[in-house]
Amino acid sequence: MSTAFRRSVFLILLLITWEAASRIFDWGWKFPSFLQTVEAFRLGFTEGQLLEATLQSLKRLLIAFAIAITVGTTLGFLFARSRFLDDTLGFLVIALQTIPSIAWLPFAIIWFGLTDTSVIFITTLGATWTMAVAARTGIKNIPPIYLKAAQTMGTGMGWRMFSQVMIPAAFPHLITGLRTAWAFAWRALVAGELIAKGVGLGQILQDGRNLGDTSLMLCIVIIIAVLGTVSDHFCFKRMEDKILVRYGLK
Repeated sequence: MSTAFRRSVFLILLLITWEAASRIFDWGWKFPSFLQTVEAFRLGFTEGQLLEATLQSLKRLLIAFAIAITVGTTLGFLFARSRFLDDTLGFLVIALQTIPSIAWLPFAIIWFGLTDTSVIFITTLGATWTMAVAARTGIKNIPPIYLKAAQTMGTGMGWRMFSQVMIPAAFPHLITGLRTAWAFAWRALVAGELIAKGVGLGQILQDGRNLGDTSLMLCIVIIIAVLGTVSDHFCFKRMEDKILVRYGLK
């Protein structure tokens, strides 16, 4: 029995149970049934703003995630290669990682207003520190013999060493950091969009709460879950498999 078949059967049974439980316990006013949610999806994509909100949220997320990965990986490399930076700035990053990114939202609103910039700023913070710690851990755990062997073969301690030796060797930690940073970025994004102006999944979620529309609220939750699952399976997991095979780690 293939994994896809098992998952399909599980999802079908889950949906049937969901609809049956909703009818038996009559909890539609608290939690929508499956059919109510399907109807909310239909109305949201044909007559509402679900598609536009999803695209706008993805745009903000991808911009913030690209910034977070660039900054976080660079910081992690610097922390791993410099004891002074690791003991000073690295110590600060560990402290910042414990602060929920939403705590910075009041500052972002003061600095940037209720704009996309505020949401992107909050989302970037949600992913950067996690990526920095993962990159630092991955590079610090590279066996020294890898670096010595590369130097013996004529690779200096510059860009070639970083791109051809350090990144592949640290990749198991980096891919974990990417996945975690992606999840944290989603959380920060939705939290920021709950307050900021403009179309976005967080704003639609807030509208659903104001209207008491649980079907619409659940649509947003499902969209985020589906996007997260699809991106992890078709992006991060495939990237991991290809690079592990390429460098003989799998």
